[in-house]
Amino acid sequence: MTNERDKRLITENGVAARVAAIVEPVIEDLGFNLVRVKVTGENGCTVQIMAERPDGTMSVSDCETVSRAVSPVLDLEDPISTAYYLEVSSPGIDRPLVRVSDFERWTGHDAKIEMAVPVAGRKRFRGFLRGVENGELMIELPDVKEGLEPIARVPLSDLGEARLVLTDDLIRESLRRGTAPTTDDLDEDTDVVEAPEQDNDPSDTKPN
Repeated sequence: MTNERDKRLITENGVAARVAAIVEPVIEDLGFNLVRVKVTGENGCTVQIMAERPDGTMSVSDCETVSRAVSPVLDLEDPISTAYYLEVSSPGIDRPLVRVSDFERWTGHDAKIEMAVPVAGRKRFRGFLRGVENGELMIELPDVKEGLEPIARVPLSDLGEARLVLTDDLIRESLRRGTAPTTDDLDEDTDVVEAPEQDNDPSDTKPN
C-alpha cells in the first residue's frame, strides 16, 4: 500500500487523468512509480507517461517493460478515441516533483513552484528546497530583502506544478545517484512496438 509520502500530490486533469487512472495500478504492480501523464498534439496525438523506480532510476529496458504492460490495458479501456503514439520515458534530470518523497529527496536543489492557489497573493516561487514540515513545503528564496523571512512556506495541498531547475549541481548529483540517463541509454536505439487496435501507430519508448 502506498504511504502518504509516496502518494502523488500533483495529478492530471481531463483525458490525461483518465489515462493515469488506468495505467497507474499497472505501473505500480511492476514496481515502478507513475510520475506524470501528459497528452499532447505532437504527431497528431501523443500520450507521454513518465515513470521511475522507487530509487529514481529508469533505464531504456524499464521504459520498454512499462510500455509493453500498459499498451494492452489502454487498448482495452480505450480512454482516447483517436489513434495516438505512446511514449514512456524517465522523468529526466530537471524532473517534475509530485510526491512528498520527491521534495525530500531533492532537498537543497533549485526548483520552480507554481501554486494552484496563491499564497499571500503569489503563485510562482523559485528557490532552494528546504524540506517538508507540517504539511508545508519550505523554499529558501534568493535575494530576499533584509528583514524579510527568507523561507517561504506553501501548503502541499495547494501545489499546481513543481519542477527541478537544471543546474551543474543537479547534473552532478543525478549522475552520482544514477538517476541521470547514461551514455548507453542515450545511444541505444529506440524500441518501436506496434500498438494493437490503434491503427498500427508505433509506441516508442525512450529515456527523457
